Amino acid sequence: MRPLATLRFVLLAPLALAAFVSTPTFAQPEIIIQQAPPPPRMEMVPVERPGYAWDRGHWRWEGRGYAWVPGHWQPVMRNARWRPGHWEAHGPNWYWREGHWSR
Repeated sequence: MRPLATLRFVLLAPLALAAFVSTPTFAQPEIIIQQAPPPPRMEMVPVERPGYAWDRGHWRWEGRGYAWVPGHWQPVMRNARWRPGHWEAHGPNWYWREGHWSR
């Protein structure tokens, strides 16, 4: 190998390996509960706000029970649609699916 190619390999190899083992900083642990969430609360949806999408309120697991998280505005992501977070039942377990933007 030529010296420049060797140097390039030595510098880039650790970066390439780090890309395979790194975890995104936004990754959150999966929440699995065996107690169904209460029915959603009725919430007044505010008047439309340009540049924002309404993220409706939801129940969040607090370790021993559910706590209500009120709705809030999400800044709009261009050419994307807001998919609100929700609880999904799979057998006796309930899984939280985080809200996200989809294209």
